[in-house]
Amino acid sequence: MDRRVIQHKKAADFIANYKTGIGGDRRILKYQMVADFIADKINAQVETAIILGSGLGKLADEIENPIVIPYAEIPLFGHSTVAGHKGNLIFGQLSGKNILAMQGRFHFYEGYNMKRITLPIRVFSLLGVKRLFVSNAAGGCNPDFQVGDLMLITDHINLMPNPLTGKNLDSFGVRFPDMTRAYDRNLMRIAEQAAEELHIQYKKGIYVGVTGASFETPAEYEFYRRIGGDAVGMSTVPEVIVARHCGMEVIGISVITNQAYNLSEDFENSHTDVMQAANQAADTLSIWVKRILEL
Repeated sequence: MDRRVIQHKKAADFIANYKTGIGGDRRILKYQMVADFIADKINAQVETAIILGSGLGKLADEIENPIVIPYAEIPLFGHSTVAGHKGNLIFGQLSGKNILAMQGRFHFYEGYNMKRITLPIRVFSLLGVKRLFVSNAAGGCNPDFQVGDLMLITDHINLMPNPLTGKNLDSFGVRFPDMTRAYDRNLMRIAEQAAEELHIQYKKGIYVGVTGASFETPAEYEFYRRIGGDAVGMSTVPEVIVARHCGMEVIGISVITNQAYNLSEDFENSHTDVMQAANQAADTLSIWVKRILEL
């Protein structure tokens, strides 16, 4: 059955339509029940979701007519435990479009498994979301990058467990989803047009996803640079893989919060510094994302 057919159905109807085979998969039933819970709260169609990373929750303040649902109230959702992740799902309007925004995300290093980390993406799919914006704070491995730069993600390198490991959920996507265009080319063109109109300076590059929770060693930074990475972080990639499995279009933007290539004698990584750099870039990121939505 096409996943779009089951959007917004109650759990009882969903179970009735899935008498055999994949319909008995408890994971899908759980996703549907979470989707039902959120659908009852927002009572609206939504095609765009945004995930706001460390220090980037400020964009949520721009959402009009917000309906705020704390993660703690959503069945089966995780709880954000990291500073800079407020832990709210927000529905409302941004640039005249209905959107769902995650004000904070879940991470592998917090102890969540990949299925739990990516549960919101499956739920968004059942709610009818067709495109996903992801943002994050990242360390710049590219020597051309400076703290505060915005990087349009063109591709990624996954050094984390793959969230699609295990039984495939056929109602969401195929066993081996294509990842040659993980980040949608058309959305990237729109983002570039928006940046040009707004005179926003930005970089383009490849994001390396690692598990955390420690910051990287100098040797690791050098390794990520040598294998083609421009920035490194501890999130995003699992969400993007599952979004692509669900058929969503994806666009990603990183805020470069430290110069991971500039490892002088007195250099130290600090989450406080990461937060500060992300907060400083948040206004520009908000303006950029809103214009992308308009286009």
